Amino acid sequence: MPTGPLSLPARLCLLARDPARQASTDTAHRPDLVRAGALTELAQRGLLVDQDGIATPVDLDSRAGDAVLDGLLELVRESCPHSWRTWVTLRARVTFEAVREQLVAEGFLRAEKKRVLGVFPSVEYAPARLAAVDALREEARQALRGPLPVAEVSERDAAVVVLAASAGLLPGADVRAHGQRVEKLAERAGASAPGLGEIVRELRTSPASTATKAALP
Repeated sequence: MPTGPLSLPARLCLLARDPARQASTDTAHRPDLVRAGALTELAQRGLLVDQDGIATPVDLDSRAGDAVLDGLLELVRESCPHSWRTWVTLRARVTFEAVREQLVAEGFLRAEKKRVLGVFPSVEYAPARLAAVDALREEARQALRGPLPVAEVSERDAAVVVLAASAGLLPGADVRAHGQRVEKLAERAGASAPGLGEIVRELRTSPASTATKAALP
């Protein structure tokens, strides 16, 4: 299906773009969420491991085969050791902008040049494939609500739900109604991503997540 090849950070970047709320809340600008997705995918692939709470590259040569993920992996290698929580926000805009440009190149986002106050040049990004974004939302809803047993939900889909819920992108009523399932999905996603718990805790305390949750109906 069309959303299959998308990386975890790319999926979260698209899910954050809700045309119904963007007029009042800039949910689309979530570098922390996109970085959280990239960290989680690298961990699930075994390219980042946990060493006493520190996000650590498994070796000096491994690659993910994705420009965005490899860029983050190189950044982690070249930087001082940091915890998972620190990496959720540290220079997160670098990953966010790389994912956004990747989605433009792949036709999922459209870059529109505009002028602020009629003078200053600016670029706004809008979904170019609304059906693909709708499909992502439906996949997230099904993973959250069922009926598929948690054990049969892919680790990536489980991570999408857990991270999106932590960032306030899923309806609060749904998350509360399926709280036990969210916990099980977190266990499912975290089985191969030992830093997920710390990543989620950082997302939940993010000012952007708090503002997003407050804006939900």
